[in-house]
Amino acid sequence: MPQTITYTTDIRKEVRRLCAEAYDRIFLLTDNTTEQLCRPLLGNIDGLEESIVIKAGDDNKTLEAVSKVWTELQQRKATRHSLLINLGGGMVTDLGGFAASTFKRGIDFINIPTTLLAMVDAAVGGKTGINFNDFKNEIGVFRDAKEVIIDTSFLRSLDSQNLHSGYAEMLKHSLLKDTAMWASHVTFALCKPNFVQLQEMVRQSIEVKRAVVAEDPTEKGIRKALNLGHTFGHALESLAMLQQRTGLHGYFVAWGLICELYLSCSKGFPTDKMRQTVRYIRENYGYFPFSCNDYEHLYQLMLHDKKNVGNVINFTLLRDAGDILIDQHVTKEEVFEAFDFLREG
Repeated sequence: MPQTITYTTDIRKEVRRLCAEAYDRIFLLTDNTTEQLCRPLLGNIDGLEESIVIKAGDDNKTLEAVSKVWTELQQRKATRHSLLINLGGGMVTDLGGFAASTFKRGIDFINIPTTLLAMVDAAVGGKTGINFNDFKNEIGVFRDAKEVIIDTSFLRSLDSQNLHSGYAEMLKHSLLKDTAMWASHVTFALCKPNFVQLQEMVRQSIEVKRAVVAEDPTEKGIRKALNLGHTFGHALESLAMLQQRTGLHGYFVAWGLICELYLSCSKGFPTDKMRQTVRYIRENYGYFPFSCNDYEHLYQLMLHDKKNVGNVINFTLLRDAGDILIDQHVTKEEVFEAFDFLREG
């Protein structure tokens, strides 16, 4: 069954609807940022427990934080007939989904994403997880939220960096869909966004991901397409974490797209489209500073990617927008050339 997505402009009404359903207890998970900025939009709703609050930031998507959620659920007498509502960005929906999926062998959870990245990526598609030993999303399970509720009015409270971060996933989806969608995304004025236009683009982006996930829920085949930009991106993000450099996930995806579009040109991806996409990313996301001395470490991080089989790195590449190639292999030398292009191109 396709995941239920509800679009709304009245989030309070939707939460009241959830609280009227037959759950014995309904818990709300937030981080300390969304507790301050987003929780007040829900108001006082009968049946909704006081928030479980965790620390904000992807570096807090840890086993320790999951343990805190499990402990709070246990101490507040949650049962298998309870519901967890995850209100926040991708860190909250990833971690909350994993906590709910494993508590008492699984309780229902609802995602209410409050960031662009969470709306178009993390909250949709059934992946849950946490970071472990400095690796991104190393521990997790596939399990759909009972429902995902999208209210794009949350986006107006986002700062520019978080808006940019989420948009990188939308740019990825446009490359997976077709040339028309790609063209609309590489010409969107991200620094001065039209929120009415963005709302429709969000819906379009979610539908791209939903269609892929419905065809391949557990990433045996075409769902690997959604990893475009992520093989390089996750390695860069892991390196930044190890070097204690902060950065938002979508920025690493954008830089990963540069590398993987560069490699895609050898498969026939049009050079002009690659150059236009790279120019858009450079203008909006800047550069990730690293040196040739980091190449070997980055390569080893890529070898650890979950999509790999044995000691071979599996890439998602493109012949063109919408013409997807999964399980592609390139040489180590070509990977290093892509690093060169990212640094200097």
